[in-house]
Amino acid sequence: MKILMVYPKYPDTFWSFKHALKFISKKSALPPLGLVTIASYLPSTWDVKLVDMNCKKLKDEDIKDSDYVFISAMTIQRESSEDVIKRCNELNVPVIVGGPLFTMEPDNFQDADHFVLGEAEEIMSELVKDIDNNHVKRYYASPKFPDITKNLVPKWELLNLGNYASMSIQYSRGCPYNCEFCDIGALNGRVPRVKTPEQIVQEIQALYDAGWGKSRSSIFFVDDNFIGKKAVLKREVLPLIIDWQKAHNYPFTFYTEVSIDLSDDDELMSLMSEAGFDRVFVGIETPDTGSLQEANKIQNVKHDLKKSVEKLQSFGFDVQGGFIVGFDSDRPTIFKRQFDFIQKTGIVTAMAGILNAPRGSDLYGRMKRENRLIGEITGDNVDLFTNFIPKMNVKTLVSGYKELVARLYSPKNYYERLKKFLLTYNLPRISRPKINFTDVRAFLRSIVVIGIFGKERKEYWKLLGWSLFKRKKYFPTAVTFAIYGYHFRKIAERIFKEPIEPILKKFSLAEYKLKKSRKPITL
Repeated sequence: MKILMVYPKYPDTFWSFKHALKFISKKSALPPLGLVTIASYLPSTWDVKLVDMNCKKLKDEDIKDSDYVFISAMTIQRESSEDVIKRCNELNVPVIVGGPLFTMEPDNFQDADHFVLGEAEEIMSELVKDIDNNHVKRYYASPKFPDITKNLVPKWELLNLGNYASMSIQYSRGCPYNCEFCDIGALNGRVPRVKTPEQIVQEIQALYDAGWGKSRSSIFFVDDNFIGKKAVLKREVLPLIIDWQKAHNYPFTFYTEVSIDLSDDDELMSLMSEAGFDRVFVGIETPDTGSLQEANKIQNVKHDLKKSVEKLQSFGFDVQGGFIVGFDSDRPTIFKRQFDFIQKTGIVTAMAGILNAPRGSDLYGRMKRENRLIGEITGDNVDLFTNFIPKMNVKTLVSGYKELVARLYSPKNYYERLKKFLLTYNLPRISRPKINFTDVRAFLRSIVVIGIFGKERKEYWKLLGWSLFKRKKYFPTAVTFAIYGYHFRKIAERIFKEPIEPILKKFSLAEYKLKKSRKPITL
């Protein structure tokens, strides 16, 4: 069998880091972990090829030379996925699709030939058998969440690792919390399932053996909530990672997604820092308690969010924050409150978005019951359009959001926030690697692109001078964030330039259709 695995293209958005990747000559931020994992379940006698469209073009010859095309995608890759399916249909090559996008919205992709719904590990033996027998069913779905302690190591040899800024592995699936706007409960469950410590070390070793980790390379733990089972992490997993890192002279740094209650556990923070974790993404959402309660974000309500963020920073974590506007409880003052909170806490990477209701979330169900649902989400965190009618005046919401993002990523405010962060932040315990050629090249490019031609050149030089005289050890960190800031500014400027009138007309049309039909509609 000849199998072509295709990872659709990401648009240019907040987390794509498209403009920053150019400084380090990389093509994509992260690899297609789902596809290289599933590839391990295919027979060794099969000819398997993988095309990541974020790194290279998908050629018609690749499709025509295949017996089946496997596509895995997230919601943000919707447009590219539709294009790939269409091309396969035209070339008469059957398509098997899976991943979050197709699992949650199979009805929106009727041109796909076959569907693998949910987590695929326990489905693969049946799918392989049916492919061999040339009798592939329309749908495959596991009746339960699989035991991930039986997972195989991803097949990294299918990728050119040099194309990526970071690698990915997964320790757990599922999250114990039930935030109204989140679809993780539907996708992966609310009872965290974890791999064994030995599995994690084996996967880290596999990346090391594949050539990753030559100069303090980064690995993203793609868990829904890495600290879902704290006791197991502290007792078994992190100590084993620490031992491996010490034995190999710390070739890796790690980052992941956590809930704010990590800040309550000094022992866990210390162990994560010692293991090499230096970044954490936290869904902070909003400083407004009413909106947090509305969203059932109970873990955040119980915390002083500013103090919690500062404590995480003091333990050596760069806190990346997710923020949302457009809750039913929000008032027009929320945009200033969000801006002030982000500036005061020094959260440099602050991803602010308008509230959306993904399929599978409790919010999606509520919007459907309230006859406010008007379509599917795009998956773009910085989209000006949401898939339900908000309580706040639409013009106020969209205009306020555009202004918020513009203010957050104006050079003056961004670099002011960066300095605030560097004054609170403590460098991780592990020693910094020696400066390598990639670092020097990125720095020199930043001098030209940002320091000479960039709109933020004045703030850039002020930051470098300030860092050299007041926070000399943090100079490489300052340069890295200046490069990130260049990407974020580009995204913010694009959002701010986007005209508001078509968005308002789209909402007006949707609201009119809702009132007329009295039932949910899809644009």
